[in-house]
Amino acid sequence: MKVKVGVVQESPVFFDKEKTLEKMQELILSYKDRECDLLVFPESFIPGYPRGFSFGAKVGSRTEEGRKLYTKYYKNSIDLESDDLTKLESLAKNNAIYLVVGITEKVASNGSLYCTMVYISPTKGLLGVHRKIKPTGTERTVWNEGSGETLTTYQTGIGKLGGLICWENYMPLARMAMFRKGVEIYIAPTADSRETWISTMRHIALEGRCFVLGCNQYFKKSMYSEKYQSNMIDEPEEICPGGSVIVSPFGKIIAGPLYDNTGLLTATLDLDEITNSKLDFDVNGHYARNDIFTFDVKDQPPMTKE
Repeated sequence: MKVKVGVVQESPVFFDKEKTLEKMQELILSYKDRECDLLVFPESFIPGYPRGFSFGAKVGSRTEEGRKLYTKYYKNSIDLESDDLTKLESLAKNNAIYLVVGITEKVASNGSLYCTMVYISPTKGLLGVHRKIKPTGTERTVWNEGSGETLTTYQTGIGKLGGLICWENYMPLARMAMFRKGVEIYIAPTADSRETWISTMRHIALEGRCFVLGCNQYFKKSMYSEKYQSNMIDEPEEICPGGSVIVSPFGKIIAGPLYDNTGLLTATLDLDEITNSKLDFDVNGHYARNDIFTFDVKDQPPMTKE
């Protein structure tokens, strides 16, 4: 089976959920002639990755101004039990395309925010979510930790989908939780634009014998509205130059990396290449040594069939 995928390197309308959803719709329509089966959007694309923001928090104290900024971020985050989900599902259904979107998700039942990757089918709607299990550094001020219940994978009409968000991909056991499900299209939205990130994407593809879609934002300081500029005094103009990339199961870069601009990376994936690659290495099969090693993931659900 061959699947055409697209990785969207773009910027949101920062801290504005509704305008970012409108921009998503415009982008999807503008790329419709590329005939992708799947489009991937970056980490916390809605309502934006809050790079450079401290939310007035430091060890031992928080500011009132920072609390108000957090509340604004909370209000513009996605509630999957509201019309927000309907809008995302409509984008997939109306354009006959699978969507994987990085969002900041608010959960009314516990009042927390999560860095989330949401999977949406054009026919079934919401398939499920993955919530980042370990926010990095001061991200922990903003985002709660996800549980094993959201180490999710999906068997869909375009292959087996799964993945991790940003530096979760440096957690060997988290990667193995994906590999053990036989993931074929591994999705890795991120905010890391360093050259070393490309090496990570290539390693995961080789290790998991899967296609890897690395997706990042392109963002400049001037894209923040004037009211947020005071948070960015020490940041360079080009805050995030991108680096989105698509990698084959042999670790070969087949699209990108894209730097210093917005755009869409596309590639047609031949899923037979996954089987081809397992002749000499299979992390779940003849290279697994289950007689030596055992592996268990607490609360991880079975792969969901669409």
